[in-house]
Amino acid sequence: MNIILLGPPGAGKGTQARLMEDRHGMKQLSTGDMLRAAVAAGTETGRRAKTIMDRGELVPDDVVVGIISDRLGQPDVRGGFILDGFPRNTAQAEALDRMLAGKGLKLDAVIEMKVDDEALVGRITGRYTCAKCGKGYHDRFEIPKAAGVCDVCGGTQFNRRADDNEKTVRDRLFVYNAQTAPLVQYYSGRGVLRTIDGMADIAEVTRQIEDVLKGPQRPI
Repeated sequence: MNIILLGPPGAGKGTQARLMEDRHGMKQLSTGDMLRAAVAAGTETGRRAKTIMDRGELVPDDVVVGIISDRLGQPDVRGGFILDGFPRNTAQAEALDRMLAGKGLKLDAVIEMKVDDEALVGRITGRYTCAKCGKGYHDRFEIPKAAGVCDVCGGTQFNRRADDNEKTVRDRLFVYNAQTAPLVQYYSGRGVLRTIDGMADIAEVTRQIEDVLKGPQRPI
């Protein structure tokens, strides 16, 4: 199956994508990872992307779609793909549709992980990790059993991401919401949008996604 996950930063798309990879043999495709790999491999599209990035410019949509197109030709994507972080606007969605149609491929579902902005701000700004083993914690939802001591490794140093602050999170949510509203309408009109409760716990979100994947889909 070929899936797009829609959802703001911190909604849990990466976690759910990894679970889908394990359960269904699909491959999570990150545009950032694909760009870096194409540049490192020195492909024609990668060389073009590198020239643009070296000038400090944003890589245009046609180059990104070209890199995705190249990636879809690799053997590990034969079981299907999960796109996370692309498309970000309607123009990119239309370009993606044209590329997939040219390859005889389709999207089976676009899954919107619906979240409450205020709750998401609290979820992101409260998270931190053990500096030694990487175990994740949260100020409210998951604190160490012994204050200041990691449950897993006994470490006493913890890290917070610099961008997990309220202003940065709200700015990212504003941009996401401005870009995504047209995408929701676009994919809804094409009959492939499925909306789930992204604020539920991980197991419940997984169950909802599994229901979508099992249900009948009308291809684009």
